[in-house]
Amino acid sequence: MIEIIAAVAGASISVAAMGAMGFSRKSDEAHDAVIRLTSAVEHIASQLDVLHADMKSDRRETNTRIALLEQRVSKLEAKP
Repeated sequence: MIEIIAAVAGASISVAAMGAMGFSRKSDEAHDAVIRLTSAVEHIASQLDVLHADMKSDRRETNTRIALLEQRVSKLEAKP
């Protein structure tokens, strides 16, 4: 009878240890996933900053060209 109780106790300890190791492994995997997602979000944010800077420079260039064209048109309109 003692052997059966010892076997059941040993099996339950083994199952508990395997469960704890599985939980620890899942926790590590979740931690790694959070790190990967965080780095991906940071990369996307930096790319958005680059895109925003490009859009601002394009807007400046477009506005400069529009201003020059408006000046030319007003000169042409002023001539009889």
